[in-house]
Amino acid sequence: MKKVCDVCPHHCKISEGQLGFCRARTNRDGKIVCENYGKLTSIALDPVEKKPLHRFFPGSFILSVGSYGCNLRCPFCQNSGISMTCGDQINTERVMPKELVNVAKSLTDKGNIGIAYTYNEPLIGYEYVMDCARLAKEEGLKNVAVTNGYICEGPLMKLLPFIDAMNIDLKAFTEEFYKKVRGNIETVKRTIALAAKKCHVEVTTLIIPGENDSEEEMEKLSSWLASINPEIPLHVTRFFPRWLMKSKKPTPVEKIYRLADVARKNLRYVYEGNI
Repeated sequence: MKKVCDVCPHHCKISEGQLGFCRARTNRDGKIVCENYGKLTSIALDPVEKKPLHRFFPGSFILSVGSYGCNLRCPFCQNSGISMTCGDQINTERVMPKELVNVAKSLTDKGNIGIAYTYNEPLIGYEYVMDCARLAKEEGLKNVAVTNGYICEGPLMKLLPFIDAMNIDLKAFTEEFYKKVRGNIETVKRTIALAAKKCHVEVTTLIIPGENDSEEEMEKLSSWLASINPEIPLHVTRFFPRWLMKSKKPTPVEKIYRLADVARKNLRYVYEGNI
């Protein structure tokens, strides 16, 4: 019998033993479970600014971990090697929550402030992030989620009490663009608005030539973000050819600077990225 996954708006109806759209959730014995639970593909002690979080404990480091899978299909994905694959197609190392928290604690003398769930889309592994975040918070560590924001309100609200900061991708400011990547903009806007009431939030927009790079769109995006809170930092980031967009040229540097200037008319903190 098929079961419905309620973590993200795809609401996949998954048959026993099959995977959902994200390639990380499955139906096991009639229950939807996180198939990538504890299966890490990446782990590194990164500067917190690399998440990017420029106004959350600047100068510190954070233990960054990722698994595999994603619930969007961005043809420009910068991490397609892990986000657009299944667990049987990539090497993983099983790290349970207690072990991960212990590693994070052992790195505090190197400036580590906690754990960042990142690299692929972390919230499709909702249960793992929740379990790790609970333990980390008990140990006085910070929890950071770097996410596309494509999550249902129910699981988001359960998770937010344990999250100290989020960087959320706002990939564009048109529904047309989000349809191309198999998502919807209203879900992401809701995630940003709800998260901003509960934790530190910064937003990233990757500027892709000919796709989401108009000044008009940036004006609308930054104006909406300012309506939530004009002090939410926005990272206006340069695109480089990746995955299915390898033939497209990098975003001109002057375009990034110009769009950042547009955003600054509405927002206090705007940062140019990948320059």
